[in-house]
Amino acid sequence: MKLPEEQPVLRLVPMPADTNAHGTIFGGWVMAQVDIAGSIPAWDRAQGPVVTVAVNSFVFKEPVFVGDVVSFYARVLKVGRTSITVDVEVFAQRRSGKREAVKVTEAQLTYVAVDDRRQPRAVPNPVVRT
Repeated sequence: MKLPEEQPVLRLVPMPADTNAHGTIFGGWVMAQVDIAGSIPAWDRAQGPVVTVAVNSFVFKEPVFVGDVVSFYARVLKVGRTSITVDVEVFAQRRSGKREAVKVTEAQLTYVAVDDRRQPRAVPNPVVRT
């Protein structure tokens, strides 16, 4: 499988400390990175801080191994008055010599834009560039 054409919002290499008893990377480690990756386009679209309010879906498709180069691709799917829903796809490039890429996870999360008191605020209209 080939990686998506766009740039990932996050790329990491998991370390041995991130493994579970089966020798693969903890699902919770992947979930934390997905949340960070999803917050990046949400923050950009909200033009400021966001908080995670829901994990709408999360599917683990393949394991992640120590030494994989893990790439997180995130894009805004929907914008509400205060909320932003983001789709995140995660690919691992195996270090097996073939440099194969496999989709390991896909998720959808919802974030809410917040003000300096951490109260919901309206998401601004997109900036139109001419």
